Amino acid sequence: MSLKIRLSRGGAKKHPFYRIVVADSRKPRDGRFIERLGTYNPMVPKDHPERLVMKEERIKYWLGVGAKPTDRVARFFGNAGYIEMPAIPEQTKKNMPRPKTLERQAAAEEAAAERAKKAEEKPAPEEAAPEEVAEEEATETEAEPEEKAEAAPEEAKEDVTEAAEEKTATDAEEKAEAEATPGDAKAEPEEKAEDVAEEAKEEAGDAKAEPEEKAEEKPEPEPEAAAEAEPEEKAEAEPEKNAEAAPEDAGAEPEKSAKAEEAG
Repeated sequence: MSLKIRLSRGGAKKHPFYRIVVADSRKPRDGRFIERLGTYNPMVPKDHPERLVMKEERIKYWLGVGAKPTDRVARFFGNAGYIEMPAIPEQTKKNMPRPKTLERQAAAEEAAAERAKKAEEKPAPEEAAPEEVAEEEATETEAEPEEKAEAAPEEAKEDVTEAAEEKTATDAEEKAEAEATPGDAKAEPEEKAEDVAEEAKEEAGDAKAEPEEKAEEKPEPEPEAAAEAEPEEKAEAEPEKNAEAAPEDAGAEPEKSAKAEEAG
């Protein structure tokens, strides 16, 4: 019969509690056991005294008899100094990332290294020394009051000249208005008299033009009156035409006879 020192689970759902027991390796995990050697409560902090409780004497006895602890229990015994610390095998599949992730990480590291090299190769912009900056600021502050002091008298002179020019311009305008007022006062009645005379002439011309326009605007004859007037005008015009044509024919006959005698 092979003996095993292992953990037997107890407690409730999501609240485990383990017992360290010596049992036959052929029995189930939570089945019959030979002896209880301690307890393990993972629900309390690591520094709690009741997290791991073990009976040192009985553990050493069963180890001497030939009982073999499981991996988890062997770690407990190794930390306590009962046995040598067992070698923990490296699980390459779980603790290492996949090959594709390793390739991505290597590419990212190379890109970061290239960026760092480019940043080092670029010349850093020359920064002005703090002493030079302080000197420039001091010179600017000293120059500002001097410029203001020089500009103040110039501005005062300009204001005085502008005020004098404005006074002269206003005086000239007042004199021109004073000279123009008597002439304007005399011209106003003359202009009024001329306007009155022109208005009287226009009214007389309009009165004369009205009878002339009325006489010119005769009513047009009606179509019946026009039809009656046409035969009368024709009748009067025919005897006049006949009378004019008769003497012309009489004068033409002796001319024709004279031409015929000359030809014969």
